Amino acid sequence: MKSTIFFRICLMLTLGYFGSQSVFAQAPNTATPLTDTTKYIVTKNDGNEFVGYILSDDGREVLIETQMLGKVFIPKSDIKSIRKLDYSEDVQKDGEVNSPGVFTTRYQFTTNCFPIKKGENYAMVNLYGPEVHFAVHKDFSVGVMSTWIGSPIALALKYTRGTANPKINYGVGALLGTSGYLNSGRGRGGLYWGMVTYGDRRSNATLSLGFGHFNDGNDYTYPVQILTPGTYVSINGEYPDIPIQGTTEFKSGVKLTAPIIGLAGQTKVGKKASFIYDCMYVMATNNTNNGTQNIEYQYDQNSWILQQVVVGDWQVVNPQQNILIIMPGMRFQRTESKAFQISLAGVITDGNSFPLPMASWFYKF
Repeated sequence: MKSTIFFRICLMLTLGYFGSQSVFAQAPNTATPLTDTTKYIVTKNDGNEFVGYILSDDGREVLIETQMLGKVFIPKSDIKSIRKLDYSEDVQKDGEVNSPGVFTTRYQFTTNCFPIKKGENYAMVNLYGPEVHFAVHKDFSVGVMSTWIGSPIALALKYTRGTANPKINYGVGALLGTSGYLNSGRGRGGLYWGMVTYGDRRSNATLSLGFGHFNDGNDYTYPVQILTPGTYVSINGEYPDIPIQGTTEFKSGVKLTAPIIGLAGQTKVGKKASFIYDCMYVMATNNTNNGTQNIEYQYDQNSWILQQVVVGDWQVVNPQQNILIIMPGMRFQRTESKAFQISLAGVITDGNSFPLPMASWFYKF
């Protein structure tokens, strides 16, 4: 009897022991360990980045093992983004991890064939006005550009694609603009281009070919008399009677068309600095079909009395102006979300030139 009671007590203790072990073994682990051996870039709201293996994520904080700091707990509320490390873009030649960032998708005025990634929207503020650009697809972005008075305003579109060669990308873009409330919104224009980029996001060069047009909206006309060509002798220094050959409609305003060639590039010159080069050659033509007539007044060399008037033929003129814009500059990116860029730009036209300095501030959001 005693042995039976003793056996039952031992059996209950044994079952209780293994049962307690089973309970403890089944207790949920709120910090689920991750076996993923992929390296990640964890970006905090203040712009600081941590690169390493994510060991656990319990929904409240992330445990990441970095090479420099070891294991680091980061609260989820402090994390802006978590993405896989892209060795082709995030790792420099010396092996240092440094994300190129969204600002490398453009130069000063023109853009390249690298897309704005989802979640990497940015704004640029310069001396002449603000602009913002949004990624609506992995290959397509939309932007808005304006001046500090909100007019004129333009819509920017960009579509890019890669090729089998990771260093060669191509794309197309467009700018559609209006004068806004200036000139009662009558002004309008557009710029359309195709481009090819060679290189990576840190060091690249882009060749672009485009076509632009602009109409200031001043479309009114007025009659202009055309004189009959010939030589007319003055009598007693008086202006001779010159017959009218006819009249034509003289068109006011500006109606430009312009083929454009662009060449731009950038390259890293330091850990947080890049050299930026942007250049555009514009061949603008005013298509108002206006004309001119050369009239020469000939005087006596001694008395300076009018002798005769020589009237030339009426010639239709579409003035053409070639414009070269050169914009070398430097970009300084202090953090992943902020950068400053300055360009000592210059404009060279037919017989004239003038400086066009630019300072720009980039903000990722």
